[in-house]
Amino acid sequence: MRKVKTVLDRLTAAIALLLLSPLLLAIAAWIWLDDGRPALIAQERAGRNGAPFRMLKFRTMVVDAIEAGKRLGLEDPWGLVPEDPRITRSGRFLRRTSLDELPQLLNVLKGEMSIVGPRPDLVDQVANYSELDRRRLAVQPGITGWSQVQGREEIGWPERFEQDAWYIEHWSLRLDAKIVLATFTQLFRSGEAPVEDTMNIERARARENR
Repeated sequence: MRKVKTVLDRLTAAIALLLLSPLLLAIAAWIWLDDGRPALIAQERAGRNGAPFRMLKFRTMVVDAIEAGKRLGLEDPWGLVPEDPRITRSGRFLRRTSLDELPQLLNVLKGEMSIVGPRPDLVDQVANYSELDRRRLAVQPGITGWSQVQGREEIGWPERFEQDAWYIEHWSLRLDAKIVLATFTQLFRSGEAPVEDTMNIERARARENR
């Protein structure tokens, strides 16, 4: 069944990229007009078994978002904060509608991601994982996932990891289809209220102090 999932993923990504190409070009042009180049960013994320890959996204924050977060004194410059000042005007709409994730269809086509799976964390964040946390690295990361349709940025790491572990243990093509359908109900929802990931902050500090 996993092989069927891989074939369906790549076929779906190829068709979606073809059909959505005018929309992708229009979004890129909007970002250029709103906040300049680049329209796309490639972030180093952890894939299956922790293997790093470059995940594509439409840029929704200022160019130097992480450094800007450090200058602003944010405790977790890699994450989001409520009313995050680093998010651009176009970025707020793209994040709310999840259109910023569309370039990851290319990652799916390359076999680095799936349509559905645990969302990939930054390599720096994965360095803070416990052995239990690493359960979520057992499968390909996804554009959308079980924890995404359960709360997205509004839930913290511990709950998100438990939901991802539940997904891996109960995976089926039917569950993937359910998640994809649920993802569409998340579009055009009101603005997210991200919670501060205190667990990641504390682990990062402990790692620095070793």
